Amino acid sequence: MQTVLQQIINALSLGSIYALLALGYSMVYGIIKLINFAHGDIYMLGAFAAYYVISLWHFNFITALLTAMIVGALSGVVIEYFAYRPLRKSPRIAVLITAIGVSFLLENGMSYLVGSNARSFPQVIEQVNYNLGGVLISNIQILILVTALILMVLLQLIIKKTKMGRAMRAVSVDPEAAELVGVNVNHTISFTFALGSALAGAAGILIGMYYNQIDPLMGMTPGIKAFVAAVLGGIGSVPGASLGGFLIGILETFFQSIGLSAYKDAVVYLVLIVILLFLPAGIFGKNTEEKV
Repeated sequence: MQTVLQQIINALSLGSIYALLALGYSMVYGIIKLINFAHGDIYMLGAFAAYYVISLWHFNFITALLTAMIVGALSGVVIEYFAYRPLRKSPRIAVLITAIGVSFLLENGMSYLVGSNARSFPQVIEQVNYNLGGVLISNIQILILVTALILMVLLQLIIKKTKMGRAMRAVSVDPEAAELVGVNVNHTISFTFALGSALAGAAGILIGMYYNQIDPLMGMTPGIKAFVAAVLGGIGSVPGASLGGFLIGILETFFQSIGLSAYKDAVVYLVLIVILLFLPAGIFGKNTEEKV
């Protein structure tokens, strides 16, 4: 029983990070039907931003988190403006290929600028382990989980309670009709990228604290896993993305706990294939017809 509880705690910590990443995928897809494959690399930029402000200027956790989110948000807005906006009326495959190109550009650009070697993430908070009836939980795991939950609640409040949130929902349903009633579609899409990318930046610093290591290619695999999480929950659905992230975290932790760590990535991709075959709309998604 203690082993099960221990693995649940580990799964929730990892799953909350995947959930933050998956939310960005889901929001961008929900509003402009784009799978932003550069999203995982924005998470990498957030991790490096936090790494430098902690190492050079000794920022504390809160200011490093805010820095990572601001860098993530600015990166998302710039990428949307220069790479995706000019192609908004182009065939979807052109934008998809552009997203892959932006992803490689960010990875290779960072490898050129800072080197491709992995580096230790600075310990912004001294780790303390608590023993709760034989189950170990660290203050870092608690911090990761609480931070992720707070950001998810804030995101829901922004989407449900603010004027920009209403504009986001309107644009996701019908951009032309939203524009007719006075919604600035360009500003709304930029805001969506900023919001999703800020969450990716937050996920970057949290994963740095969780694994104590970052590198310029760190966004590739977690980015794909977060995409699987978004598809599992129902891409375009914010609650679905959160649930999908936690489910992927549980799945990955389960395979690690039974000694199959080498196959944990393969299992996630298998989940993607199974979902697309039997539940293409995901858990909370809606079936929609595509024009060809």
